[in-house]
Amino acid sequence: MGILRRAISVSISSLEEHPNLTEILGVLAQVPHITDGDVASLARAWHNTIYVADARGRALAPESPLVTEVLAAFEAVQSLFAEDLAGDRSYVTLDPKITSIALKATRDAIAAAYARPILTRGEHAALMRAWRSVFPTQNFEEPDLGPRAAEVKALLTAMPLLAQRCHDADAAATFESLLRTAWTMDDDMRETARRETWAAAVLTSRRRVWTLVRRSGTEALGRFCPTCRHAPADEDTARVLALCLDAACALLVADAVDDNLTDVLTMPIEQLVPAQRPSIDEL
Repeated sequence: MGILRRAISVSISSLEEHPNLTEILGVLAQVPHITDGDVASLARAWHNTIYVADARGRALAPESPLVTEVLAAFEAVQSLFAEDLAGDRSYVTLDPKITSIALKATRDAIAAAYARPILTRGEHAALMRAWRSVFPTQNFEEPDLGPRAAEVKALLTAMPLLAQRCHDADAAATFESLLRTAWTMDDDMRETARRETWAAAVLTSRRRVWTLVRRSGTEALGRFCPTCRHAPADEDTARVLALCLDAACALLVADAVDDNLTDVLTMPIEQLVPAQRPSIDEL
């Protein structure tokens, strides 16, 4: 059995090849949509028995499938709930200790989903038990990015192209245009729009999705140039990054914010992602 499990592990070289891909994507997509009520329920349901600890150890062993990706997912979960764990914001209402326990249940579910090919049925069930008690069915195939999700995705997809600007004339021209816009924008108006969109994210329970979008965008623009492996981290890059992240987050909550405020943050990046106004039938 041990030899068979090692063979399975070696054969899975990418997430797309994983035989348990559907469950993995379902768990990961649910994470940014965990509500405060879900957090409390997960914390109540999680229990660390000897059997669960042994199953966790097997799931996170070096030979487990894509274990490096599992650890990266753990880090991402921690960042999405950083404010909840700190407990120093007015909108954080749960005891950070409760959140900490809930995240243990979440990490166990992620580990179980990835390691399913090498776990016994009982081990997988034990690690998933708390998660499935709260989320018995898969609710998402990917995170819900709001009413203008297509534009959010398009922006996040376009951002890595800017990382090639040192060897791509078109990317360099687009970057310079965005940079000029960033320098000439009314900072006070932009800050007001940013505050309003963040408040909307809190009120609509999308603040963790907001964090996910900003994290994804930061990673996208921070990629190495595929030609020279250079990843600039200067003030100009930071300004363009802030412009793109503000636009992505404004699109995320566009249904909960005045259109004029959304336009303040999204119009500067229309050269990357042309605005897609809803049709009369969609209003």
